[in-house]
Amino acid sequence: MIRKLKSFIRDEEAATAVEYSVLLALILMAIIGTVTIVGTETNEMLGGINDSLQSTLFGS
Repeated sequence: MIRKLKSFIRDEEAATAVEYSVLLALILMAIIGTVTIVGTETNEMLGGINDSLQSTLFGS
């Protein structure tokens, strides 16, 4: 068991897989953060447009 663990630790393919996993996690976090910010800004913008239209059309 210990030999397999040492072999896995020395294995460059395993290290590469871990590096790609970490890189993928960072990219996904950046994408999720960006989509969240853009979604919030879009929601606020459309809410303002909706309020303007309602006050113009219905005078309230």
